[in-house]
Amino acid sequence: MAGKFEITKDRAGKYRFRLDAGNGEIITASEAYDTKAVPTTEWSR
Repeated sequence: MAGKFEITKDRAGKYRFRLDAGNGEIITASEAYDTKAVPTTEWSR
């Protein structure tokens, strides 16, 4: 099974990204960002 990259919104309304392995284990998770654009650009660097 392939891994999965997700951008989610937390309870405080901030955006976070997470990379999950194919087995469901979390590989990495980000800090909170005010806008959705920031985690997207940070990940692509």
